Amino acid sequence: MAVVATPERAPVTLAGRALGRRLPQLLAGLLLYGSSMGLMMRGGLGVNPWDVLHQGLQHHLGLSIGTWVTLTGATVLLLWIPLRQRPGVGTVGNVLLLGVAMDLTLRVVDTPGSLPARIALLAGGILLNGLATGLYIGARLGPGPRDGLMTGLHRRTGRSLRLIRTCIELTVLLVGVLLGGTAGIGTVAYALAIGPLAQAFLRWCTVPEPSPAGGAATAVEVSAEPRN
Repeated sequence: MAVVATPERAPVTLAGRALGRRLPQLLAGLLLYGSSMGLMMRGGLGVNPWDVLHQGLQHHLGLSIGTWVTLTGATVLLLWIPLRQRPGVGTVGNVLLLGVAMDLTLRVVDTPGSLPARIALLAGGILLNGLATGLYIGARLGPGPRDGLMTGLHRRTGRSLRLIRTCIELTVLLVGVLLGGTAGIGTVAYALAIGPLAQAFLRWCTVPEPSPAGGAATAVEVSAEPRN
């Protein structure tokens, strides 16, 4: 009887710990990510490749840039279907929250008049983006649509993640520039800095997997962990 009772209690304990940290961390990461996109745009010195595309779409078709963040995220998510990728809570949250947070930030933050202030805004946006990336990925509740596209293509084609990511980013950037989006020194700075920043913050923000402590109850705890 004791063997049966112990595993029944273990998933409840694990779920409480998961919801207690991972969901709030995911929410904070996604909202900060959207805000960082708005800050970089207000810097006026260039944005990340996807926002260059969003700018181009806004230029030709109207709507707010945050709306285009949401629409392109949903479109990319549809590309997961043939790749047999499974979305998580974080994937859906990414689609729904980034654009909203970005639009809200653009409403309350203006572009500074001086170049030093614009550089500071750009640098702050990139740093915040790195922190936000560590928070939402570290929550381990599902990748964003664009990251999932990269990993899905990697699994299907066998090509390296670096090659696939580079091809996606360059394609998006080229289309965005052709549509009238703005690329600049900020675009280059983001490309160079975001990898090291995200890696550094992930070391602090990643929620650890439950470690086996022995016994049947521990095995059930690990199996109850959500799979992303």
